[in-house]
Amino acid sequence: MMFERLADENVGYLTTTGRKSREPHEIEIWFGIRDGTLYLLSGGGESADWVKNVRKDPRVRMRINSQGAALKARFLRAGSTEDTAARELLDEKYMGWRKGKKLSSWARGALPVAIDL
Repeated sequence: MMFERLADENVGYLTTTGRKSREPHEIEIWFGIRDGTLYLLSGGGESADWVKNVRKDPRVRMRINSQGAALKARFLRAGSTEDTAARELLDEKYMGWRKGKKLSSWARGALPVAIDL
């Protein structure tokens, strides 16, 4: 996968389509990649603009460095194995979480979103 080698980069850029304007809306965002899936956590949960945009239109563009691709986002089922794995992956990358420790309040409270690569 084109993004796999960029997994250690600090930030990516997610472009959604504005749910009202229909215009492209790009944000800088933390991400994690595991097993061909890119994961994002919305610290603002459902209230984040980008989440509202993805709910309306799951087609997104993800860019890391100069690599970009048109992809499709999906929401994870709360409490699923993948939901837990996404939270742990991002908490480990950005907050120093380790197995056996409690997840940060950010990782516990955020809304995970997956983008299959």
